[in-house]
Amino acid sequence: MGPHLKRMASPRTWNVKRKGEKFITKLTPGPHNSDLGMPFGVLLKEILGKAASSTEAKRIMNSNEIKIDGTSRKDVRFPVGLFDTIEFIGTGECFRVILNKGGKIDLAKISREEALLKPCKIIGKSMVKGKIQLNLYDGKNILVGNNGHKVGDTVLIRLPGQAVSKHLKLGKKSAIFLTGGRHIGEVGNVEDISKNRIVYKNEQSNIIETSKKYAFVVGEDKPLITVK
Repeated sequence: MGPHLKRMASPRTWNVKRKGEKFITKLTPGPHNSDLGMPFGVLLKEILGKAASSTEAKRIMNSNEIKIDGTSRKDVRFPVGLFDTIEFIGTGECFRVILNKGGKIDLAKISREEALLKPCKIIGKSMVKGKIQLNLYDGKNILVGNNGHKVGDTVLIRLPGQAVSKHLKLGKKSAIFLTGGRHIGEVGNVEDISKNRIVYKNEQSNIIETSKKYAFVVGEDKPLITVK
């Protein structure tokens, strides 16, 4: 398998031009799959407009001036995805990866202070050496001292490490961000949860029901991060 794929076959969440060029950079294995993540070099060119070619994207990344989730990265194929933070050290610009209401990967400009925080959804739990290990949506695994965390909850971690700053429970009134379905990219507050379904009120005060798996908690009653 080569390092490229045909543009027309690239994931629909990628906010890229489908015509004009035949190929586009492929993701390396990493913290995000191709539905919620895209190669950083592609993001540099297609969304930020900071590079005109893959060669220029490589040069920018080799300058050691870019941090993703607080860690320097040089691989143009490295997958950046939902709620990752990006910092350009030279200019001081910081961004958070989001999904827009069209379901496309996009960016929101954020402060340097906010770039040090990242919400991570809990997708699994296990016991390791007498402690609870939380398996997070972006591949991270962290140990916690109590069993109060549930699958579907979110932990707000401080970057570049993995210290938990806050535990955000999935429950009534929780602020959620929709990561799939017809209402992808929408923000709302939970009204009710029943088995695998969730009912929430969106910003226009409409009551909507959707799959529980699409709910990503981003705050207790309002988002604690920039989501649009």
